[in-house]
Amino acid sequence: MICIPIIANNLDDALCDMDEASKVADIIEVRLDYLKNPDLKCILERRTKPIIITNRPVREGGKFEGSEEERLAVLKLAIQLQADYVDIEHDSIQNIRRDTVHRVPTKIIVSYHNFRETPDNLASIYQKLSQCGADVVKIVSYANTITDNVKIYRLLRQAHGHVISFCMGEYGMTSRILYKRFGSYLTFASLRKGKESAPGQISIQEFLTIYRAQRQDKDTGIYGLIGNPVAHSISPLIHNTLFKEMNLNSIYVPFKVDNISDFIRAFRELDVKGYSVTIPHKESVIHHLDAIDSMAKKIGAVNTIVNKGDQLIGFNTDCKAAIQVLEDLQQTSGMGTKNNHFTGRCVTLLGAGGASRAIAFGLQERGAHVTVVNRNYERAQSLARDVGCLSKKFGDLPEIKTDILINATPAGMFPAVNETPVDKNRLKPNMLVFDTIYNPAETRLLREAKAQGCKIVGGLPMFVNQAAAQFELWTGIKPPLKLIEEIAYKILVGE
Repeated sequence: MICIPIIANNLDDALCDMDEASKVADIIEVRLDYLKNPDLKCILERRTKPIIITNRPVREGGKFEGSEEERLAVLKLAIQLQADYVDIEHDSIQNIRRDTVHRVPTKIIVSYHNFRETPDNLASIYQKLSQCGADVVKIVSYANTITDNVKIYRLLRQAHGHVISFCMGEYGMTSRILYKRFGSYLTFASLRKGKESAPGQISIQEFLTIYRAQRQDKDTGIYGLIGNPVAHSISPLIHNTLFKEMNLNSIYVPFKVDNISDFIRAFRELDVKGYSVTIPHKESVIHHLDAIDSMAKKIGAVNTIVNKGDQLIGFNTDCKAAIQVLEDLQQTSGMGTKNNHFTGRCVTLLGAGGASRAIAFGLQERGAHVTVVNRNYERAQSLARDVGCLSKKFGDLPEIKTDILINATPAGMFPAVNETPVDKNRLKPNMLVFDTIYNPAETRLLREAKAQGCKIVGGLPMFVNQAAAQFELWTGIKPPLKLIEEIAYKILVGE
């Protein structure tokens, strides 16, 4: 079930939000601690969906500041008025005697919240709470790392009966989204952005449109994006739409990963079927996989992982995708022949990360004269040695002869959209400028290059090509490029 919390501070707004939430939620939580003068009878009479009544004290992350006696009196009244559920904190449930709920249909939720961390002793916390005689046990913690979600997964695998459990915070989105796959009784989604009752809560619209949460079950295949940051990515909507179109019982979620070693080790337990890999893990992830495709090994970077019989195998779809974009640009610009797009062309490649490695190897193989430029010159030198090309310091840019300029750095990526890796005065009308960033669709670099008379292309075509190749590696199904283009364009351009 998906529960929408109501956090309005007055009765009229609360009733209005309840009506709106009832159209999409399976169950509604009314947070009385947010309301100034709650009319409990009116709220319960107005319901059209099951309701959880919660009156959370400050010590448990709520807003109720009155006495404990006053707070509990409201919860007891909710039981007498036959609310569907009443949420009672683990350190207060002993004050709600079983005879309070005798012969009434109200179900009791006993809840534990930890706003600092996800402790290691979740199992013992569950054991203690499960002895309270409540109908539902709720254990919610704060995720300080992506692997905290696995602790929740383990708890739900071991628990019996109805258990609500997930992590709060940005790192905890995984357990919120995968609630059915994990086995949680329900999850929470905000009515809309700005209506969150806890950190990390996503909107009901996002839940239903991007993640198709109601279609999940315990057999749903998990795929996801490994990176940091990941909030800007449009990959979840792309791949989840493809899963829907291909009628596959699968879901794609973002994983904000700090420590790639810890992540790969912990998430093997979830049997994730495949990953996309982005900044900054394309190179470092190689050391934690079971096998590497020959092209990915040569490049030294992985952007796709496939789980084949519990073996994690790394691939690289960036190289082919980027080269195809540049070939198309040169052909439409009349700057290259059909079979000889890059021979003798001078390419300046900004960046020395995973995407840069893929592009550098691809271009060098096709006869281009590649020069790698990076603010960390040692990384530029290292990549140049591996590829067999030149490297230069960032300050040398004005002296470099360039036919094709490629940005493979994060400069200009959302949300830092006002950044650019190159001063506009270094851009010449005869240049081809390719920015691998796809969000925003047109970066500051591309706008300034276009104004200088350059031929330009953004990262969207590369993203589409590599995403299609990833999907085929995971599923064996070749997805329609046009569909990916349409979805991506609609998101990025807003049309």
